[in-house]
Amino acid sequence: MKFKRQSATEESVNLTPLIDVVFLLLIFFMVSTTFTKETHLTVDLPEADGAPAPENVQTLDLLVAADGSYSLNGQALINKKIDTLKAAILEIAGDDNTQPMTITADANTTHQAVVTAMDAAGQLGFVHLSITTRKPSTDAPEE
Repeated sequence: MKFKRQSATEESVNLTPLIDVVFLLLIFFMVSTTFTKETHLTVDLPEADGAPAPENVQTLDLLVAADGSYSLNGQALINKKIDTLKAAILEIAGDDNTQPMTITADANTTHQAVVTAMDAAGQLGFVHLSITTRKPSTDAPEE
């Protein structure tokens, strides 16, 4: 009896689906990394050559403590409400909202307390607001 010999077939792995998956992963990572780019805002700061302010101008000094309490020209206010702050500003400044106001806030105070102080001044018509800062000391270690 003669048996027909089976032809030897080469067994191989089809790499086409694997290459397709690799290309899809490559495209996915290329597209998803474009969303993580950080944008940097370029700011060109203005320069000023103005004359110094006159010495005899009365200013309002508003101090915001670390706990959010306010002190206006050295006098502490009884609470942290915006109405109390507005009443104190009106009592000291009267109707003269052209006076410059300096807001000094503790580094650990909440942002909301400073915004409330600026909002109270803005509602009363004060437009000459300054926020005091200090230069960082070069001796102190960075945290």
